[in-house]
Amino acid sequence: MIRWLIALGLAALASPVRAETCRLALALAMDISTSVDENEDVLQRQGLAAALIAPEVVEAFFSSPAPVALAVYEWSGRTTQRVILNWTMINTEADLLVAASTVQQSVRSDSGSATAMGYALAFGATLMQQAPPCLFNTIDLSGDGSNNDGYGPDSAYRHFPFQNVVVNGLVINAADFEGELFLIPFFENNVLHGPGAFLEIAQGFEDFERAMRRKLERELKGLQIGALKEGAHQ
Repeated sequence: MIRWLIALGLAALASPVRAETCRLALALAMDISTSVDENEDVLQRQGLAAALIAPEVVEAFFSSPAPVALAVYEWSGRTTQRVILNWTMINTEADLLVAASTVQQSVRSDSGSATAMGYALAFGATLMQQAPPCLFNTIDLSGDGSNNDGYGPDSAYRHFPFQNVVVNGLVINAADFEGELFLIPFFENNVLHGPGAFLEIAQGFEDFERAMRRKLERELKGLQIGALKEGAHQ
């Protein structure tokens, strides 16, 4: 009994209660499936890099004293997910510049895979488990097509840890017909997850930077800040 109590005490010391070190853990997921050609992939990477250092987004990153933890990964087929930027605490503008540069200089790992959206979300949920302890957790999933490989988002949400994770979506409406009649409703009904989840729409890859700027600003200054203010009055 004494040995068991000692072991229990040592385990408690080795596993302290996690204290939140940031206000938001934000994972950005970029689509590199076969429907995204080489030029579109460049527009996506360069657009994300530019959006991260746009003045309004920089202001949003530092709109609170509590920092943001940022990660970026690319996704397509069942086994094609790769971290581009591992969890990085954005404490200064220099940190943000390094993160943007990492995305800008990255090269896609695959160009011939299908769209395994459930696997992409499952990968994101696992990545979230490795994030620094933050008050809020958000996955930002971009894509120009719906799931056509493996299980879908609904299965990912049932079988992976999404209890405290919000999933927002960015539809890249590269084909107006598909986007208006199918893709946008698919994201709205299947991808968005959690309180306050929202969808942003880019009218083609040329519009990706603008849509991402708007989405980042909303994620960084919207629900998170409002919830922090509410918590401060409790």
